[in-house]
Amino acid sequence: MRHGKKFNHLGRKKAHRDALLLNLSNSLITYKRISTTLAKAKALRVFVEPILTRSKDNTTHSRRMVFADLQNKDVIKELFDVVAPKIADRPGGYCRIIKTGFRKGDGAETAMIELVDFNDVMKAKVGTAKAGTRRGRRKGGSGGSTVAAAAAAVTAPVIAEEVNPTHEEE
Repeated sequence: MRHGKKFNHLGRKKAHRDALLLNLSNSLITYKRISTTLAKAKALRVFVEPILTRSKDNTTHSRRMVFADLQNKDVIKELFDVVAPKIADRPGGYCRIIKTGFRKGDGAETAMIELVDFNDVMKAKVGTAKAGTRRGRRKGGSGGSTVAAAAAAVTAPVIAEEVNPTHEEE
């Protein structure tokens, strides 16, 4: 029975599961984006995010702690030299999981997991989007009227400027 065991065992014994997560995390750090099943992606995020947090502190101790998890010198070098400086100001949430549908052979739900700061396409979209919060609307109801008033104030001068030049030409 699995009473109180909250993590996904992924249908494997402990040693096999540890090896799987080690290989997936090495691939994620090396390639910045990998495609796998949704269950493996969710398990990988839980496994790799503490490692990424530890890599933000570039000390000998943190390098040794991360090496104990990843067991690959090339990946450690990539992590501390390339990845860690980009995620230094991010307080958490280094990975993004995007569902990509179902696998044809067995119907498993697939997903793409990527490092958030290395996706230039999404960064460009976020940069052009309007700044705001993710909070719900106010209970007072005044939020909608101020937005409408601000929109009217912005559009009114533009319309007036367009009307005036046409009268001068006639």
